[in-house]
Amino acid sequence: MPQIAAIGSKETVLAFGALGLTVVPVYTAEEASRAVFDLASQGYAVLFITEEWAQRIEETISRYKTQALPAIIPIPAASGATGAGMKQVRANVEKAIGADILFKEEG
Repeated sequence: MPQIAAIGSKETVLAFGALGLTVVPVYTAEEASRAVFDLASQGYAVLFITEEWAQRIEETISRYKTQALPAIIPIPAASGATGAGMKQVRANVEKAIGADILFKEEG
């Protein structure tokens, strides 16, 4: 079974532990970057990271964008969504098929 982890603020990621995911509470950008690196090195297939932390460590996450694993997926924090996760989904869909078919705004 592939390993899955959740990285972010303590109040956001603790609930993922009940689902059997590895939880990694972080308090600094350095801790978040280290968590991504360590979990990727350990062979984790999916890393959920709160949007807030994903934005703070964009450079670290960009290192893994061309690799199949781990899939790094931004999720809303307990305080709510910033829209960064949906922005990434939109960019990935547009990159994959060459057009924005999911979120095309009608003018």
